[in-house]
Amino acid sequence: MMLVDIDAAVIANRRLSDDYNVLAFDAAAIARSARPGQFVMIKTSRGLDPLLRRPFSIFEILRNNSGAATGVSIFNKHVGAGTSLLAEAEPGARLLILGPLGRPFEPVDPPAEAWMVAGGVGLAPFVTLAEALAARGTRTTLFYGARRGEDLYCIELFESLGVGIVLATEDGTRGVHGRVTVPLESALRQRTLGEPVKLYVCGPTPMMRACAGLSLTYGRACDVSLEQVMGCGLGGCYSCVVPARSDTGGPPHHTRTCIDGPVFEAQRVAWDAMTSH
Repeated sequence: MMLVDIDAAVIANRRLSDDYNVLAFDAAAIARSARPGQFVMIKTSRGLDPLLRRPFSIFEILRNNSGAATGVSIFNKHVGAGTSLLAEAEPGARLLILGPLGRPFEPVDPPAEAWMVAGGVGLAPFVTLAEALAARGTRTTLFYGARRGEDLYCIELFESLGVGIVLATEDGTRGVHGRVTVPLESALRQRTLGEPVKLYVCGPTPMMRACAGLSLTYGRACDVSLEQVMGCGLGGCYSCVVPARSDTGGPPHHTRTCIDGPVFEAQRVAWDAMTSH
């Protein structure tokens, strides 16, 4: 993997709603070596405010007509000063992007199936994973949950890759009425252990913790992509530490999400010691 820091031009800003947008960058050097589940650190302005970069999962690998990787996109939710600047960015603007960073997902091969579980902005790392699974011929399902039906985005991207879609909303306006763990547990109950399934999960900490519990109950492998605050993305600032269990047992120790993650085996995370968000 080649890590690069580039001054990337914005090539498109697709505004999905007042709160969400997909921002595309001319970043071929990052796109060529990125793997599913990796992230980039973006300097959201040319000045000193905000000073620090912000982490974003790589949402899409952009390609030209011949299939060559030409850029990346991010799935942005406007929650603060930096993300608001990204919501307003126009084509031609240039921003510093460092990447690709972090431990990626490992796609499973047939006959195993892949079940991706996304809550809200946790959808972000799954387009690249879905593409990698489709290339392997792995049967894939996306369990996607949000508070309201209007908060479910980009479903057509997954449908175009042959991904099965299961939706859930807390207000019942689309799909199953309830949290995304409701249809997930129902599906797990219906599967025998002889039918291999691996879970890939990203979203709010309580949702990931619940999915980790379900994977343990039903004897399924599960990887989670943690959404920690990061200051540098390179392991120097220790702002993204999480409690994790070692292979040899003993009390949890703190490890850096940007170096050892963002993808972790779900049972390695010490969920009881995690801060919910």
